[in-house]
Amino acid sequence: MLTIAYIGNGKSTNRYHIPFSSQVQDIRIKTIYSRSQQSDWAQIEGVEYVHDIDRLWQDDAIDLVVLSTPPHTHYDLTKEALENGKHVLCEKPFTETADEARELFELAKAKGLHLQCYQNRRFDSDFLTVQQVIDSGRLGDILEVEMHFDYYRPEIPERIHDFDQMGSFLYSHACHTVDQVLSYFGDPDTIHYDVRQLLGKGRMNDYFDLDFYYPNNLKVSVKSSYFRLKERPSFIVYGTRGTFVKEKKDRQEEHLKMFYLPTQQDFGQDLPEHYGTLTYMDEAGVYHEEKVVSETGSYSRFYEVLYQTVVNGRDKLVKDQQTIRQIEILEEGIRKMKKY
Repeated sequence: MLTIAYIGNGKSTNRYHIPFSSQVQDIRIKTIYSRSQQSDWAQIEGVEYVHDIDRLWQDDAIDLVVLSTPPHTHYDLTKEALENGKHVLCEKPFTETADEARELFELAKAKGLHLQCYQNRRFDSDFLTVQQVIDSGRLGDILEVEMHFDYYRPEIPERIHDFDQMGSFLYSHACHTVDQVLSYFGDPDTIHYDVRQLLGKGRMNDYFDLDFYYPNNLKVSVKSSYFRLKERPSFIVYGTRGTFVKEKKDRQEEHLKMFYLPTQQDFGQDLPEHYGTLTYMDEAGVYHEEKVVSETGSYSRFYEVLYQTVVNGRDKLVKDQQTIRQIEILEEGIRKMKKY
C-alpha cells in the first residue's frame, strides 16, 4: 500500500488527481491539507482534512505528498516535504528555474527519497495515438510534427497587466507539450523560439511557437495561442509517405469538467467523429485514406507507474534530466521573448 496526502484542496487536486489515484487499488488517500477551511469540493469519506501542514510531516503513515498548489509554491513546499522525509509528486510547472530543479533532485537523492513531476499528459489519447501511427511505419520517415494547444480566451490575457514568468502561457502550457516532445523524440539538437506578448510589453505572455530540430531533417513544432477562435488540429504528422491529422484533443479534461469520471466505462474515449485521418502511399504505390481508432488515454496510468516506482523500485516514468531540460527550455523561451 502506498499512502499519500494532497497539499491543496482545489480544482487541481479534486479534478485532475483524485479521480485517477483513486483508480489504483494499492494507493490510499489518507489526508488532504489546505490552509483554508472553506472549499467548493465535497469532502471524501474516509479522508482526513487538516489545516496545519505539520500534521502531514508528523504522520509517519504518509509515504508521499502530492503538491497540487499554485506554481510559485512548488519549490518551497517540495523542499519542505523532502526535509521532512516524504516522497513528493509535484505538479507542473515544476519550478521556475532549472537550478531550483537540480537542487531539489539532489536533495531527494541525498535523503533517499522519490521526487517526480506530474506529467500526466504523457497519457493523452491524441499523443498516444500519434505515437502508434508513427511507430507503425506507414508514414515512412517522419519529417515534421506540429503540436497545437490553442484557446480562444482573450479575456484571460486582457485582464492581466503584469508579466509573471510562472504564470506565463509558456510555463503553464508548454510544460505539457514540451514534456511530450522530450519524452518521445528526445533532446533536440537546436531550438528556435518565438515567444510573444501580443498585447504589449509588460503584459502576459499569450503566444509561443517553438521549433525543435533533430537529426535526419526532423522538425517538431509546439504552437499555442490564446487568440485562436478556430483551433488548429491537435497534431499533424508529415512523413515521406503520408500524413496523419488528429483534430480532436484528448477528452479526459472535457469529461472531467462535466463531472463525468474515470469510473465510467467510456470515460475519455473518442467517438468515431474524433478519430484522426491517416493518408499514405504504401510500398506498392497504392493510395490509402483511413480513420485511425484512437488509443484510450488514462491519467490513472501515471499513478500506476508511480506506485511501482515508489513501492517496487521501478524506473521513474519522468526522468530527472527530462524535468530539468524542460525548465531550461522554458527559461530560455522567456529570455528570448519578443516584447512587442
